[in-house]
Amino acid sequence: MEKTNIAIVGLGTVGSGVARLLLDHGDRTARHAGRTLWLRKAVARDLAKAAARIDLPEGVLTDSIDEVVEDPEITVVAQLIGGLEPARSIMLRLLESGKDIVTANKALLAEHGPELFDRARQLGRSIAFEASVAGGIPIIANISQCLSANQLQSLEGILNGTSNFIVSQMDEFGSNYEEVVKTAQELGYAEADPTMDVDGTDAAQKLAILAHLAFGAAVDWNDIPKVGIDGLDPVDLRYARELGYRIKLLAVANLTDDGLELSVSPTLLKIGTPLAEVRNAFNAIRAIGDAVGPVFFHGLGAGQMPTASAVVADLIDTAVGRTKLTFQTLEYFSSDNPPRAILRDAETLRGRFYLRLHVANHPGTLAAIANVLAKHAISIASVIQHETEAAGGDLELVPLVIMTHEATEGAAKLATAEIESLQAVRGPVTRFRVKE
Repeated sequence: MEKTNIAIVGLGTVGSGVARLLLDHGDRTARHAGRTLWLRKAVARDLAKAAARIDLPEGVLTDSIDEVVEDPEITVVAQLIGGLEPARSIMLRLLESGKDIVTANKALLAEHGPELFDRARQLGRSIAFEASVAGGIPIIANISQCLSANQLQSLEGILNGTSNFIVSQMDEFGSNYEEVVKTAQELGYAEADPTMDVDGTDAAQKLAILAHLAFGAAVDWNDIPKVGIDGLDPVDLRYARELGYRIKLLAVANLTDDGLELSVSPTLLKIGTPLAEVRNAFNAIRAIGDAVGPVFFHGLGAGQMPTASAVVADLIDTAVGRTKLTFQTLEYFSSDNPPRAILRDAETLRGRFYLRLHVANHPGTLAAIANVLAKHAISIASVIQHETEAAGGDLELVPLVIMTHEATEGAAKLATAEIESLQAVRGPVTRFRVKE
């Protein structure tokens, strides 16, 4: 059988999973590719750590990228290094040495996609990136190819398995944030530094990639308004359940007449709806096309083998030649063709809101808050007021939760600031968006 020589650059969690699939299931990949995918080299920075992680055939493991770059018989490389540098420089070297690339690095694509993809096209090479978004869910292929007969109108998704795992554990078991982050790291769902997962950056970068594919416009992930889960208070999870909702870190992209609506933020979702029931490290995306209507994708979005599954599928497509055809035709991340996305003014976005605040237990406090909301054309849908909390001295604080009817983001922001300035209100007001 014909052979395609493969190299892996970066033998961490995902890279070792890719090596395991290639070595243990060569008959399976050969059946789908019509050729043997032969693991010729695996590059690791720390050889001892890599050797402890996976047992490779003699001569495969190396710490020299030059052994890959200078080997003309290696034609496809799974580059699985995270971050921007040296990942960017290494990818350019690999492309210029005649290699096709498979990557899972969404940060690199979100930041340097046009430069890397333009260079690949100039050199007649390809970059496959299914594993960059939503782990094992084949969302890239579905949006860019399977749904290509549609004008996609909306994408809503849980795009970060780490944050979803953390929120699910806090919600279901009452675990505290620090404990769950540690558990996520032990299970391989979170990096040693989980900042990009929990502050919404990772989800915003993935949303920028999906929005580019879905709407044909260039999106800078830095322009996407984002709020993470690192400041999420367990009390809000309890109040949300009491109201019939769960809180999820939701990424939203909607195509409107005024431009793209893009955001990443903790959002209340009605219990029983598909996105609200996505648990642990699973991801899910709900897309709406003008022809197909709503479609729903669900699967593991973090972890070694789900991501490795997507990488190996891209290796097969690249070895067969399918990736090159679609790569050259669709012109992903071109610096010439896609227009800059027109982002809708976030202040004009309409929706319902959840507000939680602590107020002094004085007559007229709720009326004062209601007056502020009314001033900004925000009406109250429901109120929860539990027993008072001792605050020291003669003051008693009342936890107050308000669910609003639909209003603009700008009005909600102004009303929140004004409520915080009221004499009876203690501390900041927590505000989340609400989706049915």
